[in-house]
Amino acid sequence: MKIRKILVSQPEPKTDKSPYFDLAKKYSLQIDFRPFIKVEGVSVKDFRQDRINIAEHTGVIFTSRTAVDHFFRICEEMRICVPDTMKYFCISESIAFYLQKYIVYRKRKIFYGKSKFEELMDLITKHKEDLFLLPLSDIHKQEIPEALEKQKIRFNKAILYRTVSSDLSDLKNIDYDVLVFFSPSGIKSLLQNFPEFAQDTTKIAAFGPSTSRAVKEAKLRLDIQAPRPNAPSMTMALDQFIKKHNKNGKE
Repeated sequence: MKIRKILVSQPEPKTDKSPYFDLAKKYSLQIDFRPFIKVEGVSVKDFRQDRINIAEHTGVIFTSRTAVDHFFRICEEMRICVPDTMKYFCISESIAFYLQKYIVYRKRKIFYGKSKFEELMDLITKHKEDLFLLPLSDIHKQEIPEALEKQKIRFNKAILYRTVSSDLSDLKNIDYDVLVFFSPSGIKSLLQNFPEFAQDTTKIAAFGPSTSRAVKEAKLRLDIQAPRPNAPSMTMALDQFIKKHNKNGKE
């Protein structure tokens, strides 16, 4: 059977220049988008159980816009006035500029890297006198707190939001030729929403080593993997697979 229908477990692209739309046009595909996971903020009640005093920190480390949103949300809900002297350390310039949504940018002490946490660490280590707050999701990379500990940076990890499975009950059944995943949480959501899911001829595509590992641990078959040297993006990996698969008519 040729591949005709693909479900991508992410929100639909906001621009019509997405490579997914180019792929759909190239192979006459139906590509649907549906987030398998969503982010929920931790309640003030739950946050208080961690006994973290935001006001005693002199710096905040942001690794995503979501972390920015939930830091200022919890501050507002707890009626915490963030002092003008607070230092902000952002993993990228775009996240630093996003702070303008909440603060007067030009009047604050803001530092940012290019995109990698290692670059930001170089800036953080110059401020070892500070006590940092690290807002995170309940599911996060351990490399970041481990890097701070290794450099003996004083910090507190604050779980301000959680990644949970979306309700996919309206899909009724997964009638797609290819399912595309980008995180282990997406695989978890698939099995939670469809506990009787049988892969059969459905192809599963996974981006990143942790997602690929989650597919195999769930005893599912991994058919398409990215990134690879000849396919650094998921759309490139899909393109190569579909070209070969549809030409043969079957694998």
